[in-house]
Parts: sequence; structure tokens; C-alpha cells
Amino acid sequence: MQARRLGVVIALGTAQTLAWASSYYLPAILADPIARDLGMSDNWFFAAFSASLIISGLLGPRIGRQIDRVGGRQVLCASNLVLAIGLTLLGLSHSLWVMGIAWLWLGVGMGLGLYDAAFGALGRIYGKDARGAITGITLLAGFASTVGWPLSTWGLATIGWRETCFAWAVAHLVIGLPLNLSLPRTTAMAPGDMPAGKPNIPLDRPMVLIAFAMAAAWTVTAAMAVHLPRLMQAFGATPAQALFAGMMIGPAQVAARVFEAGFLSRFHPLASARLACITHPIGALTIGLFGGGAAAAFALLHGSGNGILTIARGTLPLAIFGPANYAYRLGLIGAPSRICQAFAPLVFGLLIDALGRGVLIVSASLSLSALTALMLLSAARADASTVASGAPDKAA
Repeated sequence: MQARRLGVVIALGTAQTLAWASSYYLPAILADPIARDLGMSDNWFFAAFSASLIISGLLGPRIGRQIDRVGGRQVLCASNLVLAIGLTLLGLSHSLWVMGIAWLWLGVGMGLGLYDAAFGALGRIYGKDARGAITGITLLAGFASTVGWPLSTWGLATIGWRETCFAWAVAHLVIGLPLNLSLPRTTAMAPGDMPAGKPNIPLDRPMVLIAFAMAAAWTVTAAMAVHLPRLMQAFGATPAQALFAGMMIGPAQVAARVFEAGFLSRFHPLASARLACITHPIGALTIGLFGGGAAAAFALLHGSGNGILTIARGTLPLAIFGPANYAYRLGLIGAPSRICQAFAPLVFGLLIDALGRGVLIVSASLSLSALTALMLLSAARADASTVASGAPDKAA
């Protein structure tokens, strides 16, 4: 059983690495050449990318309901096809409108195929015991930018951005699709057991607190992903120090996930989530006291919080509410986060222009507000919810 679970983690983690590298992390490398060739501003490209994130967030609850009904294997396989179509359209773009349509397709694909869908699939396979598998796939997919950015850069330099998009599309068909097809089948609901409408999941106090905490924390994550080098230089870091700080984010995330798997897994996921929300404010205080020379320390603290937060996004709702309607809950909780992620780079860009390095006060306050929400959340509900939810579906 352990060997089989390891195989699932490796397959899904690899598929997730491909999905993130070819969608969410693509604009960092291809935005400039695509915008230049299409004769438009980068702002239009990133506006289309932001719209794709909004679409993925709005589709999240519906996709979650589908995973709860039929399992995640079919949904994740569909994501490979949709992402391949979107990447092909992006490679064929010769106008703003075709590029925009491509990102709409990619938004649907991201909703079908990124972490929330993968976590939901694992919840259907393993039920309340999915925490270890969730941690495992985030360990592998934590290298998505480490793998994706060099591959996209190499493709841009050797075959051009259009062919790079086509290559990523082919990778979804020959690598991602077979990997997702290898996932265990889960028993679909009988037609008579399927609810006529949406499951009755009240937006009660725990749901609202978790959704708020995740939205606030992921707003900071999205903003730092775009503006961190600029912020580090505002504190006096040299360009080289700022670049090195940015390079530390990925290793810090992976190291934190290893720590979560080896030590924090002994505790309730609420403890991990609270820890994830305190590291960014500590990093902001550190660079505020010591200046640009502490840029790497800030990046390590911020990145470690991101690494644990990604896991908590999947494990906390599972622990609090149990596996019943788990994927649908993830979609409801994740929708505000995706929308906030879409607007965070623009909003924080404006705030940096107005506040300069003082914008870290805003980001630290958001992280502390997320921590406050989690401090108001009790872990006591977990045992009762898990018992009430019953056993997980058996994987065929």
C-alpha cells in the first residue's frame, strides 16, 4: 500500500509540476516576447492572465462538485486536454483577441488541473488520511518554477515563444495525460445519490475564517511573487542581492515542506497554517531593522511560509470538515484566494508607487489578519467532523 501511495504521489506531483510550469509560471518568461511580437503593452498580457486566474477561481466550486461526484482522475485528465488547447491557441496568437481567448482557455485548465483539483482528487482517494499525499505532491511541484522557467527560457532562445507554447501543449498530451490516467479510480456516486443541486454546505464561521485567512495570505504571496526584487532594492539591496533573494524562495518553500512532512505532521494542520502566517511579518521586521543586507533572510522566511501555506490550503479544510464534499469546500474556500491573487500584483504595484518600502507594513498586516482569523478557529471540530464524514471512497 505504501509503495502504491508513493507511486500516486510521484505521478500526480510530476503532473502538477508540468501544469504549474506551463500555465501559472509561463508569463514570467514569455510575457515580454509575446507582447512585443503582437505589438501591445505588457499590461494587456497580464490583464488577460489576471482574467484567467479569476475564471479559475469562479469555476473552482463547480469543479469541486464534479470531483466529489466522479473523482479527480477524470477532471485532471480533462485539464491536460484543456491546457493543451489553450497553449496551442496562445502559440497561434496574432492579435490581442486570440491571445485573450487563449488565456480564457488556460484559466479553465488551471481551474481543472492545479492544486485545488489535485487536493480534491487525493481527498477522494484517501479520505481523512490524505495529508501525507498532499504534502508529497507539493514537495515535487514546489520545483515547478525551478524546472519551468529554465525550460521556457531555453525554448524561447532556441525555437521561439510560439514553438515553446506548442512544446508545452505536447507535453500535456504525452506526459501529463498518461500520468493522470495512472491515478487510481474512485467509485462514482450512483445517479440516485447525486444531489439535485449544490450540496448544502453553509458558509458558517469556520468556512468564512478559513476563506478569509487563505485570501489574505495568498494576496501577499501573489504580490511578492511579482514585486519582491523591486522591494528588496527599495530597502537598499543591490540588484545581485535582490536576485539572490528571489532565488531563495523556491528552496525555502521545499525545505519548509520537508519540515512539515517530518515534524509538523505530528500536529493539527491548524498549527502549520498559523506558523505559515507569521513568517512573512517576521521577515518584514527583519529587513526593516537591518536593511537590504537582510534580503535573503526575508526571502527565506517569506518562502518558508509560502511552502507550508500551500499544504495547509489542502490539509486544513480536510482536518476541520472531513472528506465529505471536500473538493467542493476547497473550491468555495479557494475562490476568493484566486480572485485576490489576480488583483494583487496590480494593487501592490500602485501601493509601492505610493508607499515605497512601507508597503511591507500592508503585506505584514494582511498576514497578521490571516493569523488572527486562524487563532479564532478551533481545532476541536476536527474530530467530530471526521467521524461524522465516514470512511473514504475505496480506490479501485
